[in-house]
Amino acid sequence: MKKYRLYIVASTLVLVTAIGISSCTDKFEEYNTDKTRLTELDASAVGNAFAATQHRGILFSWQTFQSLFGDLYAQYYGNIAQNFNSDRYVMVGNWLNGAFNNFYNNGVNPLLGVLENTKPGGVAENPGIYAMANIWKVKIFQPMTDYWGPIPYSAVGNGLKQVDYDAQDVIYKDFLVQLAKATADLQAYKGKNLLGTNDLIFAGDVDKWIRFANSLRLRIAIRISGVEPALAKTNAEAAIAGGVMETNAHDAYLKTTANNINSFNQATAWNEFRMSAAMESVLTGYEDPRLSKFYAPIEGTTATFKGIRNGYTQVQLGLPENQNTKLSNVADRFLPANQNTNPFEVMMAAESWFLRAEGVLKGWNMGAGTAKSFYEKGIETSLKQWGISDPAAIAAYTASTKTPIAVTGAVVSPALTDLPVAWTTNAARQLEQIHTQKWLALWPNGVEAWAEYRRTGFPKLYPVMNSESAVVTKDQVIRRVPYTIGESQTNPGGVATGVAKLGGPDNEATRLWWNK
Repeated sequence: MKKYRLYIVASTLVLVTAIGISSCTDKFEEYNTDKTRLTELDASAVGNAFAATQHRGILFSWQTFQSLFGDLYAQYYGNIAQNFNSDRYVMVGNWLNGAFNNFYNNGVNPLLGVLENTKPGGVAENPGIYAMANIWKVKIFQPMTDYWGPIPYSAVGNGLKQVDYDAQDVIYKDFLVQLAKATADLQAYKGKNLLGTNDLIFAGDVDKWIRFANSLRLRIAIRISGVEPALAKTNAEAAIAGGVMETNAHDAYLKTTANNINSFNQATAWNEFRMSAAMESVLTGYEDPRLSKFYAPIEGTTATFKGIRNGYTQVQLGLPENQNTKLSNVADRFLPANQNTNPFEVMMAAESWFLRAEGVLKGWNMGAGTAKSFYEKGIETSLKQWGISDPAAIAAYTASTKTPIAVTGAVVSPALTDLPVAWTTNAARQLEQIHTQKWLALWPNGVEAWAEYRRTGFPKLYPVMNSESAVVTKDQVIRRVPYTIGESQTNPGGVATGVAKLGGPDNEATRLWWNK
C-alpha cells in the first residue's frame, strides 16, 4: 500500500474531514491515519474528496481573502467598518495569514488526495477524474499566484519540511500545459458523466468541464499576453478551437446547501461593505438593468442607489453620509437568508466573449466574429445571466450612448469615465469599453476583476481617499499582497525562494510577472 508524507506550508498538518461538504460527501472519511500520512482513497471516497476541494478551494476564506482585498481593490464595494483598514491599503497580516493557511490546509489537501489516487497507477486510477482534478487545480491556484506571485505549487506534498516556491511564470506555463493535457484526455469521455453529484459545479458533465478548461486557458492566455505574446496567442487560439463557454447553460456555479453555504451571503450580515462609488457612477449612469440585480436601494427608498468612495479614514467613516443605512447593500439574493440556496459564481460564459473581443484586437483568431460582435455578445450573455432576457431591452442597452455620472456623498466625485456602452469607432477606446463591461460582467468576482484592473488599468477607477501604505500612494494601485508572517515562521527557507523569484521587494508595490 503506497503512502506518502504530506506537509503543506506549516509543519503541522490539518486533517481533512467531511465536515460541512453537502449531502454528497456524507461518506467522505478522514484519510490521514496517523496525522502525517495519507492512505489510499477508494473510488467512492475520491468523489467525496473532489466535492471537498471544490467547496474549500474557492470558499476557504472568502472574507479575509476576497472581500477585504480583491473586492475592495476592484472597487465593487467600499469598506464601511471603521476598524478595517485594508481599503486604505494596509496589508493586514492576520487576514492574509489565515487565508493563505486555510487554502493550503483545507482547499489543497483533498485535491492532493484525488490527484494521488486517480493518477496513472493510483489505487483509484481514472484518467477522466484525474484530468478534471488538474483543471480544478489550475482554477484554485490561479487566484493565489495572482495575489502573491511566486507561491508553493509543484513542491506541495513533497514530504519535506521546507516547501519551495515556484516563480509565477513557471506556474502560469504549467497551467497551460495542464489544461491542454486535461482537455485532450477528456475527449475520450465526451458525452459522458464522471462523479455525478460529487461534482458540485457541473454534476459530472464532462462536456462542460472541457468548455470550462478551455475558458480558463483563454483567460490565462490573455493574462500573459503582455509578457509572452507568442505563447499566449497559441494557447488562446487552441482554446477557441477546443470550444469555450458561450451560453449561460455553460456557466459554472458552485452548489450550496445548509452544510455547504455561500460565504458571500453569510458575510453580508456583518455590515463590512456597501456598493462603491465607482459602481454607482457606472451602473446609474448607464441605467444598467443589472443595478438592482447586484445592489439594493438604500433603506426607506425603492429606487435610490448610493455608493461610497474607497479608502475613508475611521473618522470619515463616521460621517452621516457614510452610515450603512445611507448606502446600498447587496440585493436580496445575496443576503444571509439565502446562503443555503444561492449558488456561488465560479466562472461565467460572458467572460469568454470579452476575452475573445480583446483577442481580436490583438490580431488573434478568435473564431467567426469581430471585436464588436464579441463585445456585444458578452453584454447580452451577462444581461441574460442576471435575468434580463427581453431582446428589445438588451438591444437598447447595447446601443446606449449614456455615460457614467458624477456621484455625491461625503465628497463629490466626478463621472468615472465618459465612455458609452455603444461600441465606438475609436480604436484607442475599444479596449477600455471591453474591460469596463467585463468588470460589470465579472461581478461579484472581485479577485479576477482586480487582476484584470492591474493588468490593463481598466476600468478607470477612483483613487482611494487615503492610503496608509508606506510604498503605495492613494493615486496608485496595490500590485500584490506580501508574504505572511506564518510562512516566515514555519517555512522561512521556502519564503526566501519566493522572494528571490519575485523580482522586487516583498511589498504591495512590486508588480507580478504578468504585470511587468
